[in-house]
Amino acid sequence: MTLRQTLAFLLFDWLQVQTLCERPRFAEHSREQFEAMLDAAERSAREQVAPANRACDTEEPHLDAQGRVQLPVSTAAALQAYRDSGLLAATADAEWGGLQLPCAVAMAANAFYSRASVGVAGYGLLTSGNAHLVLAHGTPRQREAFARLCLEGRWFGTMCLSEPAVGSSLGDLTTRARPDGADFEADPLGPRYRLKGSKTWISGADHELAENIVHLVLAKVVGPDGTLPPGSAGVSLFIVPKFRVEDGRRNGVTLAGLNHKLGWRGTVNGLLNFGEADDCLGYRVGAEGQGLACMFHMMNEARIGVGLGAALLAYAGFETSLAYAKERTQGRPVGRREGPMVPIAQHPDVRRMLLAQKAIAEGALALCLYCARLVDAEDAESQELLALLTPIAKSWPSQWGLESNSLAIQVLGGAGYTRDWPLEQYWRDQRLNMIHEGTHGIQALDLLLRKTSRPQALGLLAARINATVEAALQTPELAEAANQLAAALALVGKATKTAWASGDPAQAALQATPYLQAFGHVVIAWIWLDLGLRDTDPGRAAARQYFFAYELPLVAAWLTPVLARQRLLADVNADTL
Repeated sequence: MTLRQTLAFLLFDWLQVQTLCERPRFAEHSREQFEAMLDAAERSAREQVAPANRACDTEEPHLDAQGRVQLPVSTAAALQAYRDSGLLAATADAEWGGLQLPCAVAMAANAFYSRASVGVAGYGLLTSGNAHLVLAHGTPRQREAFARLCLEGRWFGTMCLSEPAVGSSLGDLTTRARPDGADFEADPLGPRYRLKGSKTWISGADHELAENIVHLVLAKVVGPDGTLPPGSAGVSLFIVPKFRVEDGRRNGVTLAGLNHKLGWRGTVNGLLNFGEADDCLGYRVGAEGQGLACMFHMMNEARIGVGLGAALLAYAGFETSLAYAKERTQGRPVGRREGPMVPIAQHPDVRRMLLAQKAIAEGALALCLYCARLVDAEDAESQELLALLTPIAKSWPSQWGLESNSLAIQVLGGAGYTRDWPLEQYWRDQRLNMIHEGTHGIQALDLLLRKTSRPQALGLLAARINATVEAALQTPELAEAANQLAAALALVGKATKTAWASGDPAQAALQATPYLQAFGHVVIAWIWLDLGLRDTDPGRAAARQYFFAYELPLVAAWLTPVLARQRLLADVNADTL
């Protein structure tokens, strides 16, 4: 089954997105229009973006003699194809040039571009997320001056969080913002500040692909005594354009150098210095000290976007290895010494690896689309559930997508390890997704320390899982899996209480990563079971059976140290290692 067919099943048979057309916001759309959008995206990604993927990887970004970032010519052409698709503004209101598409449909269309080249797709992910944040938290003038041009694709966007000496500990950042003059609050673009500091690991940091680059920068406003406010409560958010809006002059944003990455080479990544000559103007978004609250609008969108990219890298690897396994002849079935060699897809271990890839790739894709469907729902319960699932949507596809791509290489054997096939690039691109938008460990802390502290969200998820279990119990071929999922859910519930038994977040944090892994597997098992209620496709049935037979039993092993309140991670001394 093709990706296009899989998306159609997930969107229309499972998520029922066509029913959204009954709502006023989507009333001008229809299933036929959604299908046409998917067809156009598939064709554009295949014909205009996929051919650029290898060049994006082999022709790594570099600086010319004038210090300008140079990228393959094919990158600009591929990005123009993406601009032309309209997906940058797919979910935005019509007044902003948007298509007012449901988020789930837009994400499905973006899936084709993520499969074609995550390096190219990264620019769109950042730019649309940047614009959506400004639309949500910016002033009317900021929306007009910055968001509109990003949605049109004339300007691109970034997010600038990490600093060289701080990393992900954003409460400790040192980038400073000083009010620019006595009338700083009167600027039409928003309260005006002069920024000074450095940001690193900035995707899309600098390039010649757009007329301007809109940087969203986290910084702290300097107090009257010259000190910075402590902790994350002192962080504010600023719009810092590469070129100033009022006169087009270059703002005080300097590219200090490029980061040379294992994968995702198509998306330029660098270190930015702000205000080296006290010449960097930025405009505050939202209230002072509310920077992180505003930035999470973009961060959470990006986390699901990273999960989608991870799912599609896994899917691309699966497609390649499946086609190879069907054609490559090698060996004979066990017990037979004579006769022609058979396709390796007939060997049990190759079938295991193919099933594992399908279960991972399609399960991850379904999870991301489910989260997008929660965005479209807009009710309070759906948003509560979305918040709970966001760390899973980022971390699970990233971790298991890497395993899927590793299995794809293994199916091809030595051939998979060469650059003659795309699998080694998929694996390298995939490896970054475990770091992008918060590492695996950060997602684990978010899930256990913050999200599970809201019993309502856990109750909502448990109710949905139990509803699927009850329905599956009425279907003979799904009943055993339903009981298995019910037992795993109960174990996660017990582990949640155990991890928090002391009431001490520091003690709970010791159990965060294995808890995240178990939680994620239960969520994916639920999705596979729910899909089974609506589908008779033999390939998906086999992938579901694989997940319940080989993957879901891992939950008990991961939760063993959690239930034992294992203290090794607190007691071990790194100096002895």
